[in-house]
Amino acid sequence: MPRKPSPTLTDAELRLMEVLWNKERATVADIVGALPPPPVHYSTVLTTMRILERKGFVRHHEDGRTYVYEATVDRDAAADSALGHVVKKFFRNSPTSLALRLVSKERPSREELEHLKTLIDQYEDEEDARG
Repeated sequence: MPRKPSPTLTDAELRLMEVLWNKERATVADIVGALPPPPVHYSTVLTTMRILERKGFVRHHEDGRTYVYEATVDRDAAADSALGHVVKKFFRNSPTSLALRLVSKERPSREELEHLKTLIDQYEDEEDARG
């Protein structure tokens, strides 16, 4: 029985999506040519683009005999999906647990701390307004 497609991007898929997000539309040859080292074979990129299309991340249209691919999911939506997957799998569906873990592992910059304080104040004000 085939494995169910993952709702998130693998590292290999993300490499190709980065090229597609930057170019907006590209053929397999365009993607192969734009990839940073190490090089990836044309057939590998073609197979991965087909997988990305099955997963709903890209679509194609035909230009003569050539398929031109474009992303159907933007970078932010893909990041949100991946983040949601991590929160569900590792943090018992608690985004706050993830945020606390991140802040405890690496000291935020002064600017980030100010942003966090602003958010906390905002949440406290909203809580107070609700009574």
